[in-house]
Amino acid sequence: MKEFRLFSETERLRIRPLKVEDYSNWLHEFESRSPSLSRHDVGKMDMTECTEEWFKQLVSKHQEQALEDIAYIFGVFRKGDNTHLGMVDFSTIERDAFQWGRIGYTIHNQHWKNGYGKEAVKQALHLAFHELGFHRIEAHINLDNAPSIKLAEHVGMEFECVRKGFIHEHGEWTDHLIYYINAKEESGK
Repeated sequence: MKEFRLFSETERLRIRPLKVEDYSNWLHEFESRSPSLSRHDVGKMDMTECTEEWFKQLVSKHQEQALEDIAYIFGVFRKGDNTHLGMVDFSTIERDAFQWGRIGYTIHNQHWKNGYGKEAVKQALHLAFHELGFHRIEAHINLDNAPSIKLAEHVGMEFECVRKGFIHEHGEWTDHLIYYINAKEESGK
């Protein structure tokens, strides 16, 4: 089977698809999460269903989604010790004349306040524009998620609008802030 292998590095981080051999590291970091630190932080999670076989299927699903241009899910790893710090993902919204995608990002809360999120997202955006061929990337952010807004602004994304009743979450349709960046803006930073 063909394999999606795109990766990138910064001074401190390695950004790449998950591999089957990441299981122990990945599980350890999820199990090491602190309790929720805010409304938008899941915090500790029940990982009992996340067996090694389950993880193999997850890695396979990520591979299939990338090869089909549906989604690109990257693990964020610290270079020095290969610790799994979190994830950055891109979902294809529309190709053709748009080349438009959405970004999502999360860093395990035990690794917050080290600049990993900003570093990972900035490098992942470079991948999205220069390797995956996107022209426009959007972040859809809850109105009260100040850390996510700050991160988006820090990497050069600009506020565009509020989309009313945009995403169904927690049993209701919620408004979201739309932040965006185009390829030409990213390359100029």
